[in-house]
Amino acid sequence: MIPQDQFVSYRHRDWNELDGLIGVGGALHNKDGPGISRTASLYRCLCNDLTRAEAARYSPDLLAYLHGLAGRTHNVLYGARPLRARGALRLLLVDFPIELRKNYRLFFLSCALFLIPWAIGLFGALYSPDFAKEVLPASALDGMADAYSQGFRSGRSSGQDAQMTGFYVYNNVGIAFRCFATGVLFGLGSIFFLIYNGLVIGTVTGWVMQAGHGSNIWTFMCGHGPYEITAILISGGAGLQMGYSLVATGGLTRLGSLRRQSKSILAQIVGAAAMLVIAALIEGFWSPSAVPDQVKWVFSAVNSALVIGFLVFAGRGVKEEVLA
Repeated sequence: MIPQDQFVSYRHRDWNELDGLIGVGGALHNKDGPGISRTASLYRCLCNDLTRAEAARYSPDLLAYLHGLAGRTHNVLYGARPLRARGALRLLLVDFPIELRKNYRLFFLSCALFLIPWAIGLFGALYSPDFAKEVLPASALDGMADAYSQGFRSGRSSGQDAQMTGFYVYNNVGIAFRCFATGVLFGLGSIFFLIYNGLVIGTVTGWVMQAGHGSNIWTFMCGHGPYEITAILISGGAGLQMGYSLVATGGLTRLGSLRRQSKSILAQIVGAAAMLVIAALIEGFWSPSAVPDQVKWVFSAVNSALVIGFLVFAGRGVKEEVLA
């Protein structure tokens, strides 16, 4: 074992060089190739130095310095690149639609898992009250029918609109989050919640329609539906993608396979979250307003076209970059 002073004298030049490399130029992506290579090489040497220093029981001050230098270098080499405003905007407006289109098979599966039960619930409740009561309690069904019985010709107060917007954000994000996050159970959780929510929403819609208030519920839903339902379907598709990555690993570990898909999944979830915020604002302030039904349907058609156009065409021809 060499004395500490000799060890420091022999190695301090490399430590100072490494300190200078990570202290200038910020994140690793700002460095050139030789700079990145040199940083990595010096980091490996530093790790060896730290092991030797701990084994030799050098002073706590030296160990603290080496630990701090190693920690800062590790963050530069392996830490996440900061998400700046420009990167966040690209993530939402470019990477989101690109990654959704790449995941189109599982997105369409998500649509089927939601929309088929929705249709079953809708027509089942329309033609069989007993069917609807098997899905939801009669008290809940009657409460929904009563809520839409008067329509929205008189609108709501601004205070109620703001309060309900907060509720809609909480409720819609909760539904989408369950459809996505439970995909970690090899996709089974996403499948369950897509089917369940499709069946429940369809049943409620059908029950209100058979009670004679179909026009009221449809004109209420038509404005925010293009954003809200699409976001739920996207969340479900991302959850299925997460689950599939844990099953079809392509020779990687499950964690490695999931990390390989993380860029795509992140972009889709960020996009779905933004759509849910838009949906909540529309649902809170526009959907219950006293605007004529015809105007609400035109508004719905315009928003449907915007959503479809954005998801189909946005990002095409843009050079792909690594996500921030």
